[in-house]
Amino acid sequence: MALRFIAKDPNTNGTQCPTAWVDDEAEEIVIQGWKAGEALLAQCRETGPIPETEAVVRLPIRMVPVLREACDVADRLSVH
Repeated sequence: MALRFIAKDPNTNGTQCPTAWVDDEAEEIVIQGWKAGEALLAQCRETGPIPETEAVVRLPIRMVPVLREACDVADRLSVH
């Protein structure tokens, strides 16, 4: 796996914070975020079940530029 670090949440102390990467080989965006609590999970399940192989994570809105950068990097990897 060629995991390319994009950035961490700019408003945290640099450890244990939301982070974004791009996996060049799998062509995936990889996100570390805060675990969703039961209330948020219940709301998400209103749309449909959440498989055991998936998770709901929360990211602060201030990470939008980080996600855009990850999307831009991923977009350059994909074939159009």
